[in-house]
Amino acid sequence: MTSQTWTSRSRVAAALNHTEPDRVPYDLGGTILTGINRHAYRRLRQHLGLPETEPQIEDMHQQLAKVEEDVKARLKVDVWGLNPGKVPGSTPPPWTENGYHKIIDEWGIEWWMPVEGGFYFDMRRHPLEHIDTVEGLKKFKFPDPLHPARYDSMAARADELMNRRHVAYVLGRNAPGIWEIAIWMRGFENFFCDMAERPAFAEALMDIIMEIKARYWERALATVGPDVMMVSEADDLASQNACLCSPAMYRKFIKPRHTQLFAHIRKVAKAPVKIFYHSCGAVLPLLPDLIESGIDILNPVQVSAAGMDSKELKRRFGKDLTFYGGGVDTQHVLPHGTPQQVRDEVKRRVDDFAPGGGFIFNTVHNIQADVPAENILAMWEALQECGGYRR
Repeated sequence: MTSQTWTSRSRVAAALNHTEPDRVPYDLGGTILTGINRHAYRRLRQHLGLPETEPQIEDMHQQLAKVEEDVKARLKVDVWGLNPGKVPGSTPPPWTENGYHKIIDEWGIEWWMPVEGGFYFDMRRHPLEHIDTVEGLKKFKFPDPLHPARYDSMAARADELMNRRHVAYVLGRNAPGIWEIAIWMRGFENFFCDMAERPAFAEALMDIIMEIKARYWERALATVGPDVMMVSEADDLASQNACLCSPAMYRKFIKPRHTQLFAHIRKVAKAPVKIFYHSCGAVLPLLPDLIESGIDILNPVQVSAAGMDSKELKRRFGKDLTFYGGGVDTQHVLPHGTPQQVRDEVKRRVDDFAPGGGFIFNTVHNIQADVPAENILAMWEALQECGGYRR
């Protein structure tokens, strides 16, 4: 295949199958984990000389902009996104009080963002904070995964992306991960204690969430049919320096449910799918277990976290995982480095991750509000210079 015959879809497929396409595929905005904050996006459009518009919000909590087609075309974006629709009336209207914008999501979690200087919403209230019995869970109203609004136009959009535009896309999930949602609903301290002191309750809550996810994936995958390549799942399992729970706890509580859910996704899918799995942080100790559970793709590949050395990750896990992200550190280099430091970082990460395929370029998580447009362009230009495969 010559470079003139590569499409975005075939380029991504080659990378996912651990072969080398013409160049490293690039994503900006294909998921709510590989996007760009609305403030940075506005500056990027201006820097590119594109019409100034008020960004549409792709993800309210993170204040991510919807990356528009003119930006995707200018930056040769290979991966687009396909997320479920919002359920009308499932959440109360946003409101503002005491200096904060406030929202409640469909799981009942309350989020606040400062009116002055706020860049994103933070969790402030947890709906299951005072519920710690299985009987209590039975009385709680969880989201309906089969509401038709989630699937409106999903089939048409999948056909448009795969068969008309010939781009790859990630099919978005209906909620964060099994463990993550349980933590968010109970509060971090409560759920960590649940796992140690009330394991039956912790497992019951995760099983409810897993069942909701399973029903969503059944309907979503039936809706898109064979027009799918990647599906998105996530749990933030680690902090900057260590796992948030021990490997033993992961294997007892989380891994069996990951394994069951990922196997179910593959069973109900109408075409072979790759499991895109997101976990921030120093997740290295859990990677063998995550691979055994069925993940194919690791995101965001937080190269600034403990133990997450790009060269070593590729050496140890490059045959089993596609690294999706890790292209440039977003904590220090991208927001605070010079354009040349950004270019040097991109070259290093491409040199480490790209050989043999199995690499889709994106930043480490979303581009944050304080990133200069000059650094975003320096990143992209460096990828154009060093991201091609020799043939």
